[in-house]
Amino acid sequence: MHVELAGKRAVVTGSSQGIGLAIARGLAQAGAAVTLTGRNPSRLEEAADGLRDQVPGAEVTAVAADLATEEGADTLCEAVPHTDILINNLGIFQARPALEIEDAEWRGYFETNVLSAVRLSRRYLPGMISRGWGRVQNIASDSAVATPAEMIHYGMSKTSLLAVSRGFAKAAAGSGVTVNSVLAGPTHTGGVEDFVYELVDRSMPWEEAQREFMRLYRPQSLLQRLIEPEEIAHMVVYLSSPQASATTGGAVRVDGGYIDAIVP
Repeated sequence: MHVELAGKRAVVTGSSQGIGLAIARGLAQAGAAVTLTGRNPSRLEEAADGLRDQVPGAEVTAVAADLATEEGADTLCEAVPHTDILINNLGIFQARPALEIEDAEWRGYFETNVLSAVRLSRRYLPGMISRGWGRVQNIASDSAVATPAEMIHYGMSKTSLLAVSRGFAKAAAGSGVTVNSVLAGPTHTGGVEDFVYELVDRSMPWEEAQREFMRLYRPQSLLQRLIEPEEIAHMVVYLSSPQASATTGGAVRVDGGYIDAIVP
């Protein structure tokens, strides 16, 4: 399937590395003008330069902002007043015993993983609706459905994104704008490598550590390996396309068969 996004602008949050950067690359390869976001200006510019090298001719901009805050959302929207595609990928995660998670950390996860998506949806959706076309995707997780015992605050935030996506899809009903969440499974990123080594023996070679992590902590995965970021990006690019015009209000799985259900 050929996806053509020339003439469209996309904003991808949390896109200086990992899944977000892979999504931005996929959208740029489809012809979209892409805005990267992140808190670290030097890392962000390095990512933008790398993307321009990988996708010759791509229009790539970068906006440094802390999107876990209202001020950060204002900074982004002042720099990019309108977008056709919004990918709310920003998220944090860390293993923590459930009874040790204090109020401030609960709030931090909600502000970063949920309210960042709410704020940007609230700002960008009206323009999409008025133009009669748009795509909003919230990058959720298998943890939204199968709450991980080692990080229930993260699971809570991703469950919340499913409700946020469904609610905003109703707000955009009949407008030509679609809103979906993407249930990403355990994915191979630098941050996840660190997370894996928090839970298994650090002396193990990576391939062995990955297999041990999947055996002990994600045994229900049918893929039986970590998903590569590009595999998540393929789904996101499709959902961003005109071909996905009838998919809205959904929680679309790209989880490697991790969620043990016929429908999420």
